[in-house]
Amino acid sequence: MMAPARTGAAPDERSRRVAATRVIVHWNPEDPGFWARSGRSVATRNLWLSIPALMLAFAVWMVWSVVVVNLPAAGFRFSTNQLFWLAALPALCGATLRIFYAFAVPVVGGRRFTALATASLLLPALGMGLAVQDPDTPYEVMVGLALLCGLGGGNFASSMAHISFFYPKARLGYALGMNAGLGHVGVSIVQLVVPLVITVGVFGALGGEPAPVTQGTTASPMWLQNAGFIWLPFIAASALAAWFGMNDLADAKAGFAEQAVIFKRKHNWLMCWLYLGTFGSFIGFSAGFPLLVQSQFPGINALHYAWLGPLVGALLRPLGGWLSDRVGGARITFWNFIAMAGGVVAVLQFLPHGGTGAAAAVQSSGGNFTGFLVSFMALFAFAGIGNGSTFRMIPVIFLTERRRAAQGRGHAAQEQAVKDANMEAAAVLGFSSAIGAYGGFFIPKSYGTSIAMTGSLDAALYAFILFYATCIVMTWWYYSRKNAPMPC
Repeated sequence: MMAPARTGAAPDERSRRVAATRVIVHWNPEDPGFWARSGRSVATRNLWLSIPALMLAFAVWMVWSVVVVNLPAAGFRFSTNQLFWLAALPALCGATLRIFYAFAVPVVGGRRFTALATASLLLPALGMGLAVQDPDTPYEVMVGLALLCGLGGGNFASSMAHISFFYPKARLGYALGMNAGLGHVGVSIVQLVVPLVITVGVFGALGGEPAPVTQGTTASPMWLQNAGFIWLPFIAASALAAWFGMNDLADAKAGFAEQAVIFKRKHNWLMCWLYLGTFGSFIGFSAGFPLLVQSQFPGINALHYAWLGPLVGALLRPLGGWLSDRVGGARITFWNFIAMAGGVVAVLQFLPHGGTGAAAAVQSSGGNFTGFLVSFMALFAFAGIGNGSTFRMIPVIFLTERRRAAQGRGHAAQEQAVKDANMEAAAVLGFSSAIGAYGGFFIPKSYGTSIAMTGSLDAALYAFILFYATCIVMTWWYYSRKNAPMPC
């Protein structure tokens, strides 16, 4: 319910007053006075409550990337192809949910939706913790739980849309970069924390019995259920913090029909393609990297290294936003795609080409894990920077486009253009994140398909290079070249 405004009160005074009731009636971050007096503190609070919620969402979304590596040791008899499916399905579900989550914030309210969406993560985390305790759990149940983990992937679209309303254009690169970049750290955290907590009875008798695991001649217990249970108290705390500490913006209210105008905007579809190249690469590489290492370098413990790439990409995303604020998002994005294509070429040089499985570990086959790891870390780094730069481009593109359309129509038309631009940009941020998230499904599956059809990863990697080439051309033509139609 919107709080009533007192007659004659200044807009920023009303904002401070209704913040206590969690619904802000007036919000204008582009006004320097408003921003200095009250806007900055409110925006900062919402940002720093959003970050841990998004971090947990990514952790739940990507938890299967680690769990699948441990399922055989826990007594599950699934094929390699079935394991790749379990690693890929959360991304497929999360990407689809983002399409709906992208439009939810202006309809439901950012505070309400963040709290409810975060609380929904309790279901897959609890369900997985129960299911992995029994090796006879049907594969269909595991598929259902993997799909439920897609709830975490959907949260990104609503989170970014919510934060985009709070910051002025000049600070959006920083704000979106911090929210997404630190949120992405959840991928690294899950791949670092899960291998540790499954070796300890963290919850005592409440956590269930461990599974006996034999490595060589040594038997040791494994509490694989902790991969789900460990997140439960943090999810509950974050959902409560969002409900009581965040704000809804009355100015950001819009129905689906108003937001659906983005489907008629050419730049919505162009930016979806580019974000598929950056975030799709980041989340796809993250989901598939542990199994990829295990299949290509079986002598290497994949979980010792799996968390490094997501951490590098996540920490560098704010750098992409920061650089874009200063030199332009299109310029950073253009050179970034060139670097990503080069990174894939480097990975090709260090892969084993004498077969898969045990044969792949033979050094004479050309495999070099150190070179492979360094090349992949570079890919994660450039994907992270590109995530920040592409998301910085979107608000600038839509603000410029709407202001051009309102040019010469007076001050009121310009003010309405800014409101329309903010609404459209928020919807595009969410929708493009949905399209980009499909990379989390297609990349792991392309690995499996390439290996099944050709015996190596080369076909998948050459397809990545071709895709990055289209991104390079598209960025240059529309956004980064001299006299580009929409410089940003």
